[in-house]
Amino acid sequence: MAPSGSAPRLLGRRAECETLSSMITATRAGRSQVLILRGEAGIGKTALIEFLVDRAAGCRVRRAAGVESLIELAHAGLHQLCAPFLDRLDRLPEAQRTALCTAFGLQPGHPPDRFLLGLAVLTLLSEVADEQPLVCVVDDAQWLDQASAQTLEFVAGRLGAEPVAMVFATRDDRALAGLPGIRLRGLDDADAVRLLDTAVTGPLDPRVRDRILADSHGNPLALLEFPRVLSAAELAFGGAAEVPGRLAHRLEDGFLRQAAPLPEPSRRLLLVAAAEPVGDVALLWRAAEQLGVDPDAAGAAEAAGLIEFPGHDRFRFRHPLIRSAVYRSAAPAQRREAHRAIADVTDARTDPDRQAWHRARAAVNPDESVAAELERSAGRALARGGLAAAAAFHAQAATLTPDPAQRIRRCLDAAQAKVHAGAFDDALALLAAAHVAPLHEAEQARVDLIRAQISFATNRGNEALPLLLAAARRLEPLDPGLARDTYLDALSAALFAGRLAQGPGARQVAEAVQAGPPAPAAARKGDVLLDGLAVLFTEGYPAAAPLSHRAVQSFAGEELSIDEGLRFSWLAASAAVSLWDDDGWDTLTRRHLEVARAGGALGALPLALTSRVFVHLFTGDLAAAASLVDEIQAIAEITHGMAGLAPYGEVSLAAVRGQVDRAEPMIRQTLDALAARGEGVGVNMMQWARAVLFNGAGRYPEAVDAAREASTDPLELGPPKWALAELVEAQVRSGDTKGAAATFEQLAVQTRASGTEWALGVEASRRALLRDDSAAEELYREAIERLGSTRIRVDLARAQLLYGEWLRRAGRRLDAREQLRAAYESLVLMGLDGFAERARHELLATGQTVRKRSAETPWELTAQEAHIARLAAEGLTNPEIGAALYISPRTVEWHLRRIFSKLGVSTRRELRFSHARPPARQ
Repeated sequence: MAPSGSAPRLLGRRAECETLSSMITATRAGRSQVLILRGEAGIGKTALIEFLVDRAAGCRVRRAAGVESLIELAHAGLHQLCAPFLDRLDRLPEAQRTALCTAFGLQPGHPPDRFLLGLAVLTLLSEVADEQPLVCVVDDAQWLDQASAQTLEFVAGRLGAEPVAMVFATRDDRALAGLPGIRLRGLDDADAVRLLDTAVTGPLDPRVRDRILADSHGNPLALLEFPRVLSAAELAFGGAAEVPGRLAHRLEDGFLRQAAPLPEPSRRLLLVAAAEPVGDVALLWRAAEQLGVDPDAAGAAEAAGLIEFPGHDRFRFRHPLIRSAVYRSAAPAQRREAHRAIADVTDARTDPDRQAWHRARAAVNPDESVAAELERSAGRALARGGLAAAAAFHAQAATLTPDPAQRIRRCLDAAQAKVHAGAFDDALALLAAAHVAPLHEAEQARVDLIRAQISFATNRGNEALPLLLAAARRLEPLDPGLARDTYLDALSAALFAGRLAQGPGARQVAEAVQAGPPAPAAARKGDVLLDGLAVLFTEGYPAAAPLSHRAVQSFAGEELSIDEGLRFSWLAASAAVSLWDDDGWDTLTRRHLEVARAGGALGALPLALTSRVFVHLFTGDLAAAASLVDEIQAIAEITHGMAGLAPYGEVSLAAVRGQVDRAEPMIRQTLDALAARGEGVGVNMMQWARAVLFNGAGRYPEAVDAAREASTDPLELGPPKWALAELVEAQVRSGDTKGAAATFEQLAVQTRASGTEWALGVEASRRALLRDDSAAEELYREAIERLGSTRIRVDLARAQLLYGEWLRRAGRRLDAREQLRAAYESLVLMGLDGFAERARHELLATGQTVRKRSAETPWELTAQEAHIARLAAEGLTNPEIGAALYISPRTVEWHLRRIFSKLGVSTRRELRFSHARPPARQ
């Protein structure tokens, strides 16, 4: 393989070169392209990137590279890629501009929403590509900082109609796992020989040739570099000792031999360049001057082909292995000297985090002043990079803390931040580090708590509950407030374990709460929630309702800390569901999602997204639910499924849509997995979904079995209450009115205690099913009136369906048509095809002809197109639609052109007033 830029073709890489050339052609034609080049060091990833850049005539090219020594410094890689485009920030919507400025430290602010930041970068690149097709290449992506890697993976996964190509090179098979890629293998023997011959100009002993070929295993860079580290005599006559170690290290050794003859000032300047992450030439010159090195020293390194200065403001190493070789080979004292020089010339006002990080790398021994500075920087890192960045600073602060007690505290702070960020292995390592000194009782209790939280976050089954309960009891005499918070964690675990809990369950936790420390006089939000839940599981629903209402109002109406938002929002939202409080449920799930996104808490995001999916399922916004399901899957790819959450949203969406053939196998498969892990709440959820599925399909006996299974413990939050309503309907339709009456009494105990319009509307519709006289009609009308004042559009349409069915059976065909038609239109537009088909059959029975339709066939739109059409019909601009769906405005425009063509309209006004306009959001 020819060295970078020296030859027009690459030996043994014809298919890869054709792929890259096709990418450039497609990008010039306005189609986005993404590719991951995977392979070991020296396998040819960088050479292929150079090939791509050489072919990118007519395109703007932007490069970035990961830096191993600064892998935890938030947004370092992202800044490399975006820095030249920051003069276009004024073109971004305000929220996106603020997120990007905050992430890059251009202005103070709250932690940026990780997805809003990704959308800001997507929009920025789209704006640049509007001027000229854009090619972004990222080398050594395995060393990107976490914040940059997640953002760029988000952007790459959401490129649509933008003329943008993104190519990443990485050694790590796990990095960017959700994106299309190519794995590079070694060259075959013939190509390896040809490439080796290009690198050797003099005689080559056959034994030396064979050894180089054997050692290189077809690795192109090894074939090119090995001959450079051997003398002419060694090449011609053999006798060179074999270089031991891994291939990457052998290649690094070769680069070091090229650097060895350089003057000492040039080698020092190379080391500073290797320690500087963003390739800032001005910063490099200032740091060199700090060390007494003249910038002219760069000339010798450039002449040796080790470093390049493609512009006045940036530099880069010829190959990423040169950077790592220079940095790793330097003595620790030399590396510290380089970092100290960079820290000294970094502006503490504009970039305090980077200065603090370099100061930490320059520290010889534990240093409290540096540790304290890092701890102060953790708050700023949170604002720029979320929880992951803050945790990195906390961890570094702990490492540099001389006082054992302080070090333990900082280790535990860092471990807690790592848990929130979803970095569970790192959190466990920090807990182990905390044990270097004897722990006090309070410290050991906190260790136990964090271990239990990790267990719950990684496996929502029944293993975490005993650990959390034990931690709460241990904390009672040490920290009553933390003990009560831990009891809330234990209740969350108990609710997830549900019927499959082995040992203690929700009632045992509630009894421990009531026997433990009481809420303080100035009760916190969590205290009210804890007491309400404790009463629920010991005294029952009516006794708990007033306290639960107070807790929901407190969480919905007051500011939430990150800890409150991440730990307790789900539980508060579940309490709102238990109360049939649709406003509180909507507010709390939305805020939970906002807090998780704002903090970059990838471990918490799937649960927050799933909770929000169910709000959309009940409010009838199935397009929004589908969008969030896609987002959950994207997060699972980014985090490699670390959150340990079953696919509740995906399965329930299929059930609510009435997709029997798709939903039923998914339900069975998910139930098997849930049983294996002991996640009882999921059993309830899946059986509720099955009950909805079969009620929609008119398969009432099967709906009875599923709903009865889902409602075995009505005190559990969420699905059992919904299942009671499904069970009444299924039992009545199956002819079991006696059983339905008993079920209704269970349901009515809760709906009456709740007193919300949603609860009383559902109660009225189910009570009407049990009546056969004139009172039934009054109850149906009451149900429709009450549900019409809520967000719960699905229950409203189903109440209209039940009323229409009753009217038809009463022989009032014309009145029945009115209700059935309203139900049918709503159900079709929302996408509840099973219930819509049920309504269609009822309409046919009244003598009215009805064409079979589905949510998509009226407009022949995909789910995403339907969502975009609805938002456009409501008056949202392209940037606003893009922000809502995490796509660029350009992609929105591309979709709208397709939507207009499909619907036969040419303007947004026509779309807004089209007969096919989707229902307005509630």
